[in-house]
Amino acid sequence: MSKVIMTCGLICCGKSTYAKRIKSESGAVILSIDDLTLSMFPEGAGDMHDTYVMRAERYLLELSLQILNSGINVILDWGLWNRATRDRIKEFYASHGDIKAELHYLKVSPEVWEERINKRNASGEAAYYVDEGLLNKVKSLFEEPSEDEVDVLVES
Repeated sequence: MSKVIMTCGLICCGKSTYAKRIKSESGAVILSIDDLTLSMFPEGAGDMHDTYVMRAERYLLELSLQILNSGINVILDWGLWNRATRDRIKEFYASHGDIKAELHYLKVSPEVWEERINKRNASGEAAYYVDEGLLNKVKSLFEEPSEDEVDVLVES
């Protein structure tokens, strides 16, 4: 039976790197909201960003069911910043049969987090630039998962 690996963590905590490692080890398919929205809106989506992220999430959840039904594991390379979102996604999979959904929490120390943000911002890579506004948004929205939510803890 195929399963879903739900990555959870702050922006720049290493979710995408972790997802790529799991993919190379297992042949799973990575579904990334960031990759989808950045490919569609490379210059940013402005005030519509959150709306487009919600639409991308719905699309990728439905796509994940097709992939899972083919017997292939799926990695959701998403932030899953709050408990309500994590619960909603777990309920989505529970409502579609016997689909195992594991939460992999990538916990990063404040020092490492700051280093990674600075590295991303300096690199100019095709990822979100983390300015003060985005940093404040992340800090205000992120709810660290409780022990009962986490299936795999990855600390760095």
